Amino acid sequence: MLKIRNIAILFLTISCMVFVSCKKEKPDPAADSSNFVVITEVVPDAILEIRYYSTYNFIGCRVDGYTEPTALLTRQAADSLLAVSEELKAQGYRLKIYDAYRPQMAVDHFLRWGSDLNDTLMKAYFYPDLNKDVLFDKGYIARRSGHSRGSTVDLTLFDMTTEKELDMGGTFDWFGPESHPDFGGNPETGEYTGECNSPSGRTITAGQFEHRMILRRAMLRHGFKPYNEEWWHFTLENEPYPDTYFTFVVKKL
Repeated sequence: MLKIRNIAILFLTISCMVFVSCKKEKPDPAADSSNFVVITEVVPDAILEIRYYSTYNFIGCRVDGYTEPTALLTRQAADSLLAVSEELKAQGYRLKIYDAYRPQMAVDHFLRWGSDLNDTLMKAYFYPDLNKDVLFDKGYIARRSGHSRGSTVDLTLFDMTTEKELDMGGTFDWFGPESHPDFGGNPETGEYTGECNSPSGRTITAGQFEHRMILRRAMLRHGFKPYNEEWWHFTLENEPYPDTYFTFVVKKL
């Protein structure tokens, strides 16, 4: 009887060990990069200028989580971006990517930077008209970013004729109304109105507004939706991970 009891105890012990082991090994969905691709492997003629890998960004240093100067997207978003690229290439443009998938640790870095109101190293370049303490409330920096879900991209156009970036009348990550899609016109109709609500009297020309619209129209035609605060920011309408904020670092897969 004692022998049977000992065997039963041993069996229960082993079962518990197996259960605990299996529980520990359960993968974290947020760390899974298996449905992500390197953008340039899908869109080979895309130009990369990964600002958060460099020091030329609103913080002024490389951002946490950017371990290589590359850009990642979910497979679905990258395939749609390829369709955008093919359409625009026929018009003489290439896509230039500033940012795509952004790990949560990078967003956390933004939060730490935002809490230090004395760190205004790059204010003159990216937010000269604003106090740093309003950047989150105005939507220029998010506490949880759609970029971390893997289907959002920040981009502009490169003119293959002039071999320069297309003049959009503003720069990536400029924090102010000048970056809004409706700055100078109606993005829904594409009509230039010249109405500019810049606190410093900045304006945008009809040509610059139309350049923004070229990018916007192509992105919307191929399944992306715009963002009201930034002309360069688009998210796949039917993003595959609407509730997952991924954590793996940016590097070649």
